[in-house]
Amino acid sequence: MGSKASRTRIGFLSTVLVAAVSASCLVSPAAAGTAGQLNASQIVADMGAGWNLGNQLESTIDGTPGETAWGQPVVTQALIDKVKASGFKTIRIPVSYLRHIGSGPNYLINSSWLNRIQQVVDYAYDRGMHVLINMHGDGYKNVAGSWLICDSSSQTTIRTKYQKAWEQIARRFQNYDQRLVLESMNENFDGQFGRPTQPCYSNINSYNQIFVDTVRRAGGNNGSRWLLVPGWNTNIDYTAGNYGFSLPTDQFRSPSIPGNEKRIMISVHYYAPWDFAGEENGKITQWGRGSNNPSKKSTWGQEDYLDSQLKLMRDTFVAKGYPVVVGEYGSIDKSSFDSSNNRYRADFARAVVATSKKYGAATVYWDNGHNGQYGFGLFDRKSYAVTQQGIINAIMSGLR
Repeated sequence: MGSKASRTRIGFLSTVLVAAVSASCLVSPAAAGTAGQLNASQIVADMGAGWNLGNQLESTIDGTPGETAWGQPVVTQALIDKVKASGFKTIRIPVSYLRHIGSGPNYLINSSWLNRIQQVVDYAYDRGMHVLINMHGDGYKNVAGSWLICDSSSQTTIRTKYQKAWEQIARRFQNYDQRLVLESMNENFDGQFGRPTQPCYSNINSYNQIFVDTVRRAGGNNGSRWLLVPGWNTNIDYTAGNYGFSLPTDQFRSPSIPGNEKRIMISVHYYAPWDFAGEENGKITQWGRGSNNPSKKSTWGQEDYLDSQLKLMRDTFVAKGYPVVVGEYGSIDKSSFDSSNNRYRADFARAVVATSKKYGAATVYWDNGHNGQYGFGLFDRKSYAVTQQGIINAIMSGLR
C-alpha cells in the first residue's frame, strides 16, 4: 500500500528483528517443483484468491526494515498455513530493502535480510502457493532511507543501485518455478496526488525496463518467469490512459516462451471510493447497491465505476495478452461507527474479485495485520484466528 502514515495508522514501534537463517539456502527452494509454462489465462486462474502479508517485511524503523518494526509478531509457517487453509492460493509479500542495501559500486543486500525474505517466501511456496515479492517502500519520500525516487536528480545512481539490487534478488530465487512472481516496485510516483508528470513517469518506465532486463539475465527460471510491473502509483486511469505509461520490452526472455505469449503482468491497486475504503472517519460506511442509508454511501465509485475500471484494464492489457493483477484492494473497518459496515466491506471485496475475474484479472486482498477500527486485517497474526470470516467468504464467492 502507499504511505503507511495515511493508510495504516498502526504506529507501533518495537525493536527491529532481522531473523537470519542458514546462508546455505542461497538459490535452491526447499521443495523445488517444475511447473509447466503457463499462459496468461492459466496463471490468473491458478493464482485464485490472493492475500497480502502487509506491514511485515516492508515495515521499517529509521530506514532499516524489520518484520516486527510496526508491531506485528514474527511471521510463522503456522500463519501462512492458516491463510492457505482459508482458501487463499496466492500470497504477496511486500518487501523493503532501504538501508539493508550497502554502498556502491556493488550495493550488496544484507545477506541475513535476503535469507529471511527467502524463508518467508518458502513458507508459502513450499505449500504449493503462488508468491509475489516486490520492492515496496524504497520509493516513498516519507520513508527514511528511501532512494527509488522518480523526480530525484540522481537518476544515474538510482538506476545502477536498482539494477544491482534486482540482480541479487533474481539470482537468489532463480531456481523457483513460475509460482514465484517478481514485482518491480510499488506505488511509485512523485508523491503528489494529481496527473502524472514528466520526466518522473519516464523514469518509472526506465525502472520497469531495467527490472525486466536484469531479471531475465539473472539465470535459471528467470528467463521465463512472470514479471509484474506497475504504472504511475498503480492507478488504473494513469496506467491504461494516455498519461505516459510504456510497457517494457522483453528482448532477453527465454526462447522457450511461445512467440505469441507474454510473460509480463500489469499491477494496479483498487481503493475506490477512498472515502469508503480508506478515509479514517465514520462518514461513509456503506457501499454498493445494498446500501440502506444514502447519507452513508459515497456519491461515486460504486459497481458501475468498478466495472468500467476493470473493463479498461481488460481492453488495454488483458486483450493483448498482458494479465492484470489487482495487487491490493480492500476497505478499512468502520464498524465502530456503523454496525453494518462489515457487511458492506464484504460486498466490496466480493465485487472487486468477481469483476476482476470477469475481465481476466487476479486479485490480492490488502491485509495490514491490524484488526479493529481502521484495520484491514482478516487474521490475528498472534493467535492465527480468523477475524473477518464474512469478508473471506465474500472473496471466495467472488471467484465462483
